[in-house]
Amino acid sequence: MSAIDVVGQYGAALAAGDMEALAATFGADAVWHQPGAHQASGDHVGPAAILAHLGRLMELSGGTFVLETDSATESGDLVAATVRFRAQRAGAEDLDQNGVDVFRIADGRIAEVWLISEDQDAEDRFWGSV
Repeated sequence: MSAIDVVGQYGAALAAGDMEALAATFGADAVWHQPGAHQASGDHVGPAAILAHLGRLMELSGGTFVLETDSATESGDLVAATVRFRAQRAGAEDLDQNGVDVFRIADGRIAEVWLISEDQDAEDRFWGSV
């Protein structure tokens, strides 16, 4: 399976809300690098921690967090996906940004994810301080 196919499985599981299938796309020691200076920032290691992190984003946004992939391309074990993400949160300006998610694939699973937002300061304000 190609690297881009693995990311496609991740996206399909995420869109369907299939947490078991989503967890299966990550390697046992996968690292999700959440940038910024907000309460959800930091590295999240392993499928359980990554799913808990994604669940926290849903919780903080009252279930409004939506991620759409516009396009993806691969180079060896790396996949870059252009994304648009939106969310709403009481007391914060709505979040509506484009970004790039970069995935490193190893042994048919996601090994690392890096997120790049078009306006990290606005994202930090949205998610709130630690």
